[in-house]
Amino acid sequence: RMDQARTTISKIFNGEPRSYTRFNLTQNMEGDNSHVEMKLSSDMDDEVDRSPKTICGFVIGILFLFIIGYLIGYLSNRNTDKTEIKSNCPVFNEIAPVRAEAVYSLDWSDLRALLKKKLTTLNINTNLREFSSASHQAGSTGDEALANKIMGKFKTFGMSTWTDEHYVKIHEPGSSNNRVLFRGNVVETTEGYLAYSAIKTVQGAALYAHYGRAEDFRRLQDRNIDVNGKVVLVRAGLLSFAEKVANAASLNASAVLIYPDPVNYSIKEDTALFGHVHLGTGDPYTPGFPSFNHTQFPPAQSSGLPSIPAQTITIKQATAIMRCSCDCHSLLLTVAVTDTLITYSDIITVEVNNVLIQKKIHNVFGVIKGYMDADRYIVIGAQRDAWGPGYARSTVGTSLLVELARTITDMIKNDGFKPKRSIVFASWSAGEFGSVGATEWLEGYLTSLNMKMFSYISLDEVISGFDSFKATASPLLYELLESTMKQPMGLSHSAYPFQTFSGIPSISFRFTSASIQVLLKTAGEVVGLVTLRLVHDHLLKLNVAKYTSVIRSYVSQIRSKVESCQTWLLSAQGSYDRAASALISAIRNSDLDDMEQCRIINNRIMRVEGSLLSPYVSPRESLFRHILLGSGSHTLAALVDHLEAIKGGHESADIDQFKNQFALATWTIQGCANALAGEVWDMDNEI
Repeated sequence: RMDQARTTISKIFNGEPRSYTRFNLTQNMEGDNSHVEMKLSSDMDDEVDRSPKTICGFVIGILFLFIIGYLIGYLSNRNTDKTEIKSNCPVFNEIAPVRAEAVYSLDWSDLRALLKKKLTTLNINTNLREFSSASHQAGSTGDEALANKIMGKFKTFGMSTWTDEHYVKIHEPGSSNNRVLFRGNVVETTEGYLAYSAIKTVQGAALYAHYGRAEDFRRLQDRNIDVNGKVVLVRAGLLSFAEKVANAASLNASAVLIYPDPVNYSIKEDTALFGHVHLGTGDPYTPGFPSFNHTQFPPAQSSGLPSIPAQTITIKQATAIMRCSCDCHSLLLTVAVTDTLITYSDIITVEVNNVLIQKKIHNVFGVIKGYMDADRYIVIGAQRDAWGPGYARSTVGTSLLVELARTITDMIKNDGFKPKRSIVFASWSAGEFGSVGATEWLEGYLTSLNMKMFSYISLDEVISGFDSFKATASPLLYELLESTMKQPMGLSHSAYPFQTFSGIPSISFRFTSASIQVLLKTAGEVVGLVTLRLVHDHLLKLNVAKYTSVIRSYVSQIRSKVESCQTWLLSAQGSYDRAASALISAIRNSDLDDMEQCRIINNRIMRVEGSLLSPYVSPRESLFRHILLGSGSHTLAALVDHLEAIKGGHESADIDQFKNQFALATWTIQGCANALAGEVWDMDNEI
């Protein structure tokens, strides 16, 4: 019909109107689009009308037909090429990878200046006043009130928000207070207690063991001092309460008393200490799975729960015990300064009457969605709850969390900043009991998180009382922190479960001295710049080559102790080295304006941390599965210790068990190299 129409038009304009075209535009009554009916008539047709007006109408109709056809073709072609990314919640929605067009955003120098300008001490001071609370223990009305306040702030900033709730088991002091008796008399009193301690009454001779580290107990053994049955007194600091108690329990101590030494703590002599002694994180009565409401799991408990009672005591209580046990002036300070190891013949009784209860807790979230890779996100988190006011413990981190959310959303609304990836802000509850809220969230959504979440930044204890600036982080993030002091992340850091349980590169900051407002602004700028860098650049600023030196260090230690297995381990190390080098080379030779290529490279980078989690260990038995940074028999550090035990002829040594551990750890490294290599045809399995 179109050919006939063109012929007709040709004849009209050539002066040979031997036929004409009738157009009949009718509307389908069922709602379909209009259709065009075209009828050709001959010179013999009775209805022929060759007036100029009629001919002009015919021409207009034909042009109208062409316009409609063009528009239909254009629109259908445009819809085919366009892919829309939607994400109501980055955790729960599966978003298919797309080839995204580059999004214009501010350059890095402008972004730095903008963050420093908009992050103000005035707003930080306002937040500190607003989020201060006399009582907001996990699951309390005060905790819930703060959660609602934070949720309201996120909504005011225009962020998408949501919450999740968990029913967790925690310890609270019973109606019968915990007591410490010395020579049959109660030694003062304290409101402090240690959650998840064994609930029992025991007694034994007093034994001082410095900080309760493994090396402190080894020094006792070297002096032929028996720990068995003793009530061990240790100073707070250097390692977590849980690790101190675990070290003492491994040597059959009867109980542990932990006190703050005045050399390390500038506090009143009757200041109470609170904490927990679960050698792990999360609800210890749902190990490896989330504490959702009405979850039906068989009774279970974490292997990290201690078998002996533990209790905190004040400086005043510790001084009374030590002075009564020894004729020495200011023995507490003498012990701290001289590092003397002292035993006492007097009997101490420790009575722990904690009560296990269930509490409902809430985690609060707000998200700034990325403009390109909305399904890839960094999480910034802060603990909300505290024992007592908890100013440094929770108020500071929460205030900074809200101020960072306000600052970044303002940069997006008013200054044209367009983050390529999403930023999730999280307020956790039950952090005081061992990152319970955060860990339960990780356990609930682990399969989604370890594929989409590329970093975690903790704001807990971002201000401390020591004169220094420290940052603990995944080796993948060292390059972002090369101007700071890098330290290995330990169990006491709230970012630890993200790193070692979920395999997510994590950072924890700690700033000290100066005024708190100035420090918080500095901390906010550092956290903000790290965050912006990770969501601004086309490629993630995670340097996979940094793990090469960590792996080499362990391999070197193992090679110095055993020869027969080193070829296998060296091969796995070599595979990782080559995979990391190949990725760096691919980055140099890639078009970094190609968003699809950048996404493929970023996916390979994101696999590294998660691939270092041992797939051969149950989370119920060993929560921290990371073979380089975790804890347990599956780690390379444990392999080194096991080799020492074998060489020393210790009873705990088991050569067959070591061979199994060695093989599984080696293959975990090889598996990480495979994941980093990318596609199956690029893998290097030559072991």
